[in-house]
Amino acid sequence: MVDNSELLRVPAFADLPDDQISWFISQSKELHVKAGDVYARQGDPADWMTVALEGTLEARGEFGGETIVIPIKAGDVGGKLPFSRMKTFTVSARAITESRLLQFPVARFPDLVQKMPELTQRLVGLMSDRIRETTRIEQQRDRLVSLGKLSAGLAHELNNPASAATRATSQLRDALKTIKEASLELGRRNLTPAQKAEILKLETAFTDHNEPPPDALTASDLEEQVDSLLRSHGQSDLWQLAADLAKKNVKPEVLESLFAALDAGTARAALVRIAASVEIAGLLNEIESSTSRISDLVRAIKEYTYMDQSPVQNVDIVKSLETTLTIMNHKLKRGVSVQRDYQRIPLLVNSFGSELNQVWTNIIDNAIDAMSGKGELRVRTYRDDARVVVEIADNGPGISPEIKAHIFEPFFTTKGVGEGTGLGLDTVQRIVRKHRGNIQVTSKPGDTRFQVWLPLAEAAT
Repeated sequence: MVDNSELLRVPAFADLPDDQISWFISQSKELHVKAGDVYARQGDPADWMTVALEGTLEARGEFGGETIVIPIKAGDVGGKLPFSRMKTFTVSARAITESRLLQFPVARFPDLVQKMPELTQRLVGLMSDRIRETTRIEQQRDRLVSLGKLSAGLAHELNNPASAATRATSQLRDALKTIKEASLELGRRNLTPAQKAEILKLETAFTDHNEPPPDALTASDLEEQVDSLLRSHGQSDLWQLAADLAKKNVKPEVLESLFAALDAGTARAALVRIAASVEIAGLLNEIESSTSRISDLVRAIKEYTYMDQSPVQNVDIVKSLETTLTIMNHKLKRGVSVQRDYQRIPLLVNSFGSELNQVWTNIIDNAIDAMSGKGELRVRTYRDDARVVVEIADNGPGISPEIKAHIFEPFFTTKGVGEGTGLGLDTVQRIVRKHRGNIQVTSKPGDTRFQVWLPLAEAAT
């Protein structure tokens, strides 16, 4: 049997009048639970408020595809609290050790509010604390999910140029070995200054050749013509060389001067050297392009996170948008075309820069998902008096009026379980308001627009 002193040791009931404590106990049901027993199941009607008196318990539930475990100890109040909108239990609860609890029926909450106003106030505060903690956990999870998606995409974006550079470096070693052997062969032959000049002229012309590569059909025709020329001069085993030269758009008539100036053996060695030089030039260009891409991505990451920069500064809105688009390129390149319409005059906003990038990321990510990864993304900036307007639009199916009314509500999502927490647009709205701006949404099939209004830096000053 529960006595008043036992319940007064519970923090929520401390210092309450004895008559109120006695009334609460009289309306409650004492429950003894053995270790391992489940006394509440996820999905059951939320009909009780529970006060843990003895033992160790835990609550466990699935949220967004993850299992959440909440320890419960003596003195904790759980279940449904006054003014809570919870209809069913969101977790299951079981005893870890032999435990004892009080269960107060939800049906008596109106009486509780009247008879125990101080307790009611404490329980409302407890519920508010739980909501804040739940929101914090969900926001943290949402950030981690977003970070995970961005990290996976960036890893893929970095891996492609890194792999290309590694592959080109391996091929470069082989090409250098080939050019060394060909150079030694040419060195053993008594070449005249005119012959050396002819080889150098062709080599320079081919390595400096900046024309775009031919299409597959043209390259195939060129390969046949070059191979035919080489065979006519007794070089019937240089088909790979013919293919390499054809890819560089080398015309067969250009090679005639080489055979006119040199004997067959010397011409062969010169051709091998020239082809190797052409290959090396191409590989160096590929390595330069790949490392430049890696450098661009690293710079974009630093700009996106404002690493090594002041957290609050005047941010160029267009630069902020472009950095975000670079970071999200792994999702855009799968089938989303980006149309830009930027005002040419720089538009600066005094801002926590990384937070604005989070706004653009969430809106763009939602737009890509709405278009199922294929469509047109339109990004526009313009000035309206003392504010800058950023408009991000997509040609997806649109947002229905019923859904549109709730999109900024915390935890509201139309995505499947584990795909979204419903905090993306809630976060967007909070950040925009923090910057003394506002956000508007218009939507119809084929045209959904998010407009973010932010005060310009000079106006803020």
